[in-house]
Amino acid sequence: MTKKTLRRIAEALERMSPPPLAAPDFAAAEAFVWHVAPDRLVPVSKVNRVDLPLLVGINRSRDTLLANTLQFAKGLPANNALLWGARGMGKSSLVKAIHAEIVAQGLPLKIVEVQREDLPSISRLLGLLRAAPFRFVLFCDDLSFSHDDEHYKSLKAVLDGGIEGRPDNVVFYATSNRRHLMPRDMIENERSSAISPSEATEEKVSLSDRFGLWLGFHPCTQDEYLAMIRGYCDAHGVEIDAGTLRAEAIEWQATRGGRSGRVAWQYFTDLAGRRGVALD
Repeated sequence: MTKKTLRRIAEALERMSPPPLAAPDFAAAEAFVWHVAPDRLVPVSKVNRVDLPLLVGINRSRDTLLANTLQFAKGLPANNALLWGARGMGKSSLVKAIHAEIVAQGLPLKIVEVQREDLPSISRLLGLLRAAPFRFVLFCDDLSFSHDDEHYKSLKAVLDGGIEGRPDNVVFYATSNRRHLMPRDMIENERSSAISPSEATEEKVSLSDRFGLWLGFHPCTQDEYLAMIRGYCDAHGVEIDAGTLRAEAIEWQATRGGRSGRVAWQYFTDLAGRRGVALD
């Protein structure tokens, strides 16, 4: 085999398996999104989020997560957090709003969003972050697993850390509609059909136990729902009298089949459009 042929083979192998990309300039942005194939951290110039004071009806969860994140940003011990519960009640919005609040206080905290399907690559991401001179919140939105899903095993690299341990400069926040990260009927079905029912789903169910903080989110009351909308109106300069707002907002929630922070924002978006107010 000639040297020319060997060189071509070597070049082909390099194209098939490129070397790991260097870590990005973490000082260039406050937020990043993790992508694979190839591995890379993409900076986000403008994060889609709302201001912390506009999140109504979740005061206890807000205060607990804010205190935990402040501890972490200051270099003190902090827990991984699982935000679970009713859909549309501000779980992911709270994580992003708290990150913005910490940054506004002058603490150099970064947030990195990880997709659930990319969890198998998490150990490579931790290798990049471990050596960085910043502190990072890894954020996975809408985290859940099915009965044949093996991605949860990769998550243990973040929660338990394996032999290396979780990097001191990394904490993991996840949101889910499910407290145990898998459907209740699936848990019951696997237990009822297993030879050892108590062990059938222990590994998956116990994954949620590895989060030091469990923060529950529950459906809002009508007063909280209306307060959310009024807060959006005041923040964005949309003028509407209380009676009209109440009547329209209640009719809007009836067409949506329920109340939540997401429904409140959807109504406000429609209202702002009708009033000719542009939203930043």
